[in-house]
Amino acid sequence: MAKFSLTINKKNVEVDVDPSTPILWVLRDHLNLVGTKYGCGIAQCGACTIHLDGNAMRSCILPIDKVGNQKITTIEGLSNHGDHPLQKAWIEHDVPQCGYCQSGQIMSAAALLKENKTPSDEDIDIAMNGNICRCGTYTRIKAAIKTAAK
Repeated sequence: MAKFSLTINKKNVEVDVDPSTPILWVLRDHLNLVGTKYGCGIAQCGACTIHLDGNAMRSCILPIDKVGNQKITTIEGLSNHGDHPLQKAWIEHDVPQCGYCQSGQIMSAAALLKENKTPSDEDIDIAMNGNICRCGTYTRIKAAIKTAAK
């Protein structure tokens, strides 16, 4: 076990965990931030996507000892009241069905819009590649991203 000081959602926290513990499990099991989901455990589905210094990152394979001083943002930290433009657009376009992939989808889309304010269809396809939606709401996801970009 080792102590780690992290900045998560603009708050400083300390955890005492094994250095190889994936940040996903630190968030969920040690900090009770359960918006980030476990999907596949091999960074293939996107359900566990968080931001690390603003970049979309799969948290299921990222050991805590590789985070260093980088700032972590989870779906809980994306906005104070669920009022991020993407969250509003998600509701407007009725994107969620089962909802399991949604936090990862939104976090990937937020990283895209931070870098590219007016993404093309191709830009969206590239940025969202690897975010799997078992319900198949990809058309609504793309429409919501375009709405949020406006």
